[in-house]
Amino acid sequence: MPDTKLQPLQARWLGRVPYQEALAVQEDMVLRRKAGEIPDQLILLEHPHVVTLGTSSRAEHLLLSPDEMEAKGIQLFRVGRGGDVTYHGPGQLVGYPILSLAPDRKDLHGYLRDLESVLLCTLEDFGIMAERRKGLTGVWSDQGKVAAIGVRVSSGWITSHGFALNVDPALSFFSTIVPCGIQDRAVTSMSRILGRALSLQEVCPAILRCFGAVFRRELFVV
Repeated sequence: MPDTKLQPLQARWLGRVPYQEALAVQEDMVLRRKAGEIPDQLILLEHPHVVTLGTSSRAEHLLLSPDEMEAKGIQLFRVGRGGDVTYHGPGQLVGYPILSLAPDRKDLHGYLRDLESVLLCTLEDFGIMAERRKGLTGVWSDQGKVAAIGVRVSSGWITSHGFALNVDPALSFFSTIVPCGIQDRAVTSMSRILGRALSLQEVCPAILRCFGAVFRRELFVV
């Protein structure tokens, strides 16, 4: 008979973490997961204002110079995840899954669709109707893009980077870039859609429940 036991997943809320520090945490956990020292992880946090450039980034998708970014208090990082340019900041729930996709999930596109399913499930918990868009990665409502995804899969099929869900960020900061390199597409947030303030702590339980269901993991909050 097949083994139906759920694999463990440790979930951690780290609060507001500088981007460079979060990169170091991910790198350490990827090495430890690859060595079998820890089970799968889901790191949840928010960042101070930062713009990250993925492996597909184009210079014209930065609408301000590095000096102008610095003047606005926005850090700038080039990183090893897939995708284009992305903004992170307070009020945005960022999730970094450190998962082993071996042996039965060794499919990058399938992994991206699973992350979209987690986000769609979470939004549905709050009564927000959202959808995928053909040929694009992420999640959209009728008011605009509400979640972005950019991942990396290292040797051994260990994941890092992940998703960013706009809970209640200052949307004006998205005007400093062409988000994910997609022209003429609005960006929105859960708070704007619902017409009320919303905290990251309110959304975390839904993310955890949906993540466990989609990836068939037994969650342990650390």
